Amino acid sequence: MNPDERAAAVKRMAFLIAAVLIWAAAVFFELVSLQVVRHQKYLAAAHKQQEQINPVPAPRGYIYDRTGRPLAISMPVDSVSVDPRHVPDISVAAELLAPILNLDRRELETDLRDAAQDRHRGFVSVKRKISSEESRRLRDLKCDWIQFQTESVREYPDGGVAAHLLGGVYKDEQGFAGVEKSFESILHGEPGKEADIVDNQKRVLDSRIVKPAQPGQSITLTIDARIQFVAEREIKAAVEKHKCRSGTVIAMNPNNGEIYALANYPTYNPGEPPKPGDDPMARLNLGVQVPFEPGSIFKVMTVSAALETTDLTPESPINCMGGVLHLPGRVIHDSHGGLGIISVREVIEHSSNIGAIQIGTRVGREKMYEYVRRFGFGSPTGVPLPAESSGRFRKLERWGTTSLASVSMGQEVSTTSIQLARACSVIANGGLLVQPRLVLKHGNVVDPITPGKRIIKPQTAITVRSIMEGVVLRGTARSTVKVPGYSVAGKTGTAQIFDFKSRHYTHTYNASFMGFMPVQNPELVVVVTLNGTSGNAGFGGAAAGPVFNIVAAEALRVLDVPKDLPDAPGKDDAKPSARPNPNEGNDLTIAGLDDKRPNIMEDDADDSSALPEKSTVAQGSVQGIVQGGPRVPNFIGKNERQVMALASTQGVPVILAGSGIVNDQMPLAGEILLPGQKVKVKLAR
Repeated sequence: MNPDERAAAVKRMAFLIAAVLIWAAAVFFELVSLQVVRHQKYLAAAHKQQEQINPVPAPRGYIYDRTGRPLAISMPVDSVSVDPRHVPDISVAAELLAPILNLDRRELETDLRDAAQDRHRGFVSVKRKISSEESRRLRDLKCDWIQFQTESVREYPDGGVAAHLLGGVYKDEQGFAGVEKSFESILHGEPGKEADIVDNQKRVLDSRIVKPAQPGQSITLTIDARIQFVAEREIKAAVEKHKCRSGTVIAMNPNNGEIYALANYPTYNPGEPPKPGDDPMARLNLGVQVPFEPGSIFKVMTVSAALETTDLTPESPINCMGGVLHLPGRVIHDSHGGLGIISVREVIEHSSNIGAIQIGTRVGREKMYEYVRRFGFGSPTGVPLPAESSGRFRKLERWGTTSLASVSMGQEVSTTSIQLARACSVIANGGLLVQPRLVLKHGNVVDPITPGKRIIKPQTAITVRSIMEGVVLRGTARSTVKVPGYSVAGKTGTAQIFDFKSRHYTHTYNASFMGFMPVQNPELVVVVTLNGTSGNAGFGGAAAGPVFNIVAAEALRVLDVPKDLPDAPGKDDAKPSARPNPNEGNDLTIAGLDDKRPNIMEDDADDSSALPEKSTVAQGSVQGIVQGGPRVPNFIGKNERQVMALASTQGVPVILAGSGIVNDQMPLAGEILLPGQKVKVKLAR
């Protein structure tokens, strides 16, 4: 090899070596870049390809009643999906899955084929939250292309019990009504994260929890499922019996505002989603969201204001104008006919519209407005439920010429049942306005009790208690309200429903009764309202009274409230009292232009019968008087209820003064009662 050839060979070798070195350096630097400089970037890319992050739903908190009975629970269920790219035969897969999951085979096959052609999809959710039987049958197929994900489903063990309180959840367990919505942030919890390691065919090789799910907190409500069940059963029966539109029952502790039951009818099953054709009223929490005109039940607020702001007492005389009162543009009728001069107590007992107007006139516009506001009307109660209505109570400057008269007897004001329960609690607890309480605790944290605000004097509340007891003993609730073993105080209400289209009051009613017991130490308030009753059977005492009796009796039994009357009253207790009232239970609030209604209203037909100011002699006493008169029984030491029962049995007319226990009477026991003579009985505490 000559020198030139040798030099060329060396040159080529040097060039080759340099090229190899450059190539090696480039490879080295690329390796350094991949494994050192850009290591994290490519590691993240690898993780992205090999690892899938999936959310882990947090178990929703349970809802319990006050006894620990579960009302709403969350149960784990399977959801099924497939990756059609791994399905051996899509047609066969659809044939297998459709009948088990109750799906349309053709639609499922179409979805699977579309997903198989989409390179970026590779996942089809076949059905979410399947039943345990469906899950078992699918797992028995042992097909590795069928994938299961664990989710949870909300269940309500008692079906529709407390539906309006509980509300419901959407498919992703988001509360949409009731407690489920109000306490969504507490019940929902915090979802976790799960990392799945997959191969290039997207098959899961391994899984790990990146962030554990935080379960939602459970909530314990104040309601008692046993009382709630009875309340729902009875209001349903009453609505169906009276063929009215809807009804509500609320049972509440007057001292701390705890709600034992809040039942509405119509109702629904919170575990089922709304369907076309469902009654839209069924999902409304009527007792909280829908206000109505209360009528005569509102007279309790009128007399409370009068006792505080005027010189009126329960025995003060009130002129009821013979049952007819002419106001500017209106004529007011008393449903009981020609009442004359009677006491404030009797105005409430016999639910005189004109008497209530006379009392309200003494109170005056400003004070009446103030006290209605004090009782909480026109403002929400603060019960922790969605969409609570504040009712309707116009500002004083918007009152018309006869607004004071209307408000005094329960018109020109609308209220919810929960507002009535709170107002009734004021009388029962001695004058404190309490906030309705629905939650005892969430998690292990006990919800604090909001102290009541004093709005009337204790002595005023005690006096009104006595007057309301007279409604049950002698007044409009005499024969319709009775809870064995317990003294009861309350007030009936029968308000004509106003038609806003024709701007007239109709002949359908809002029938209601609110009451509490035992009278001396109230532990329970119950409010019953029925919307859309009609006829004599649709008046407050007749329609709402029987519901009150059953719900109150069950609540008192469940709460173990001691009785304050004998367990088995004598048969004479059920006889009429010495003050007959042929229209008892009939407290219809009638108002409007005289030329737009008949002169004789639905409840005026018996007004020619004996009325308090005409005669206080019981019908059973007539024969005794003709024969020389009955002997006066001994009333000393008896309470008001026992006096009325004994007077009825003996046919002795009585005049009661005061409240409590009898400490004096005239004539004395054993004397012969002369014709037309009455026994004056004095009671004191």
